[in-house]
Amino acid sequence: MKFGIHTTDTTPHIASIVPLAALPGGEVEVHGSRLATETYRQPTATIGEQPSPVRMSRGSKVLLHVPDGAISGNVQLRVEGHASNPMPLSVGVAIAEDMDPVASPVVDLESNIYVAFSGQRGQQTPVSVFQIDAEYQVRPFATGIMNATGLALDPEGNLYVSSRHEGTVYRVTPSGAKSVFAEGMGVATGLAFDRDGFLYVGDRSGTVFKISPTRQVFVFATLEPSVSAYHLAFSEGGTLLVSGPTTSANESIHAIEPNGEISSFYTGLGRPQGMAFDVDDNLYVAASLHGRRGVVKITPKREASLVISGSGIVGLAFLPEGDAAVATRDTVYHVGLDIVGRLLR
Repeated sequence: MKFGIHTTDTTPHIASIVPLAALPGGEVEVHGSRLATETYRQPTATIGEQPSPVRMSRGSKVLLHVPDGAISGNVQLRVEGHASNPMPLSVGVAIAEDMDPVASPVVDLESNIYVAFSGQRGQQTPVSVFQIDAEYQVRPFATGIMNATGLALDPEGNLYVSSRHEGTVYRVTPSGAKSVFAEGMGVATGLAFDRDGFLYVGDRSGTVFKISPTRQVFVFATLEPSVSAYHLAFSEGGTLLVSGPTTSANESIHAIEPNGEISSFYTGLGRPQGMAFDVDDNLYVAASLHGRRGVVKITPKREASLVISGSGIVGLAFLPEGDAAVATRDTVYHVGLDIVGRLLR
């Protein structure tokens, strides 16, 4: 004798949910069988105990909206009184609101999350960088940096912050002491360190600079200018990946080898922005894929899929426990992903 949900030939069955994580306001596809009636009467849906609006339904696919207030739980569909099997969905939880990042946050070895507050062009905001600790307490970390944009951490725990207004990169010690690290960086946006301690700075007007540990500045590469920012991330093999939205609707992520050779890593994204890698060298980028906005996973074989659904995402950083901090234009979310990210070494 089998126990569980009683099934009949009219009982809806969920085979998969794509993607398996979403922010409130995102949409997920539910795939399976008998998900709608022959008369196309829409099913009802819940995420945990929260009703979820159905945007579209047919026998094999249902499009669900993740409402505000939803939390992680099982998705279940009901069609004419018959309940489907449950299937888990991870929903992001807001951990910091009233933020204004324009790029990915960064995470240190103590699980502190750093988020830039950028502000309008030329606006001096009261706080330039916030720190969110492991208990999700938010506190000011750095001030006096106009239009703080890109962030990067060195192995000693110093935080580097670019100012797109000043063309300056600042270094902020773990105690919060601020100093100028480099100037004359154009419209300075994305930052990333390579394994030899060189800092790379993306000037969105068309240049990627390379700065040695002794602060010698080199032009590393030139690219098409971005309408917003360059975002930088290094692969395990030392290739620098650069995303930067242009006026195209079919954007590329650029790959720059250590010798400066430039190629296309992946083409076919909408407005790609902040990026992060996992330990298997899969790339995660805030972008649109086939018209759906969220976080896109791109494997080393260049296979792309949506892993988080949500609008307004500008970047992400992995947390030590296998989850992620995902930043939108005004909120930072904690999202359960069960992905081991590549952390600061």
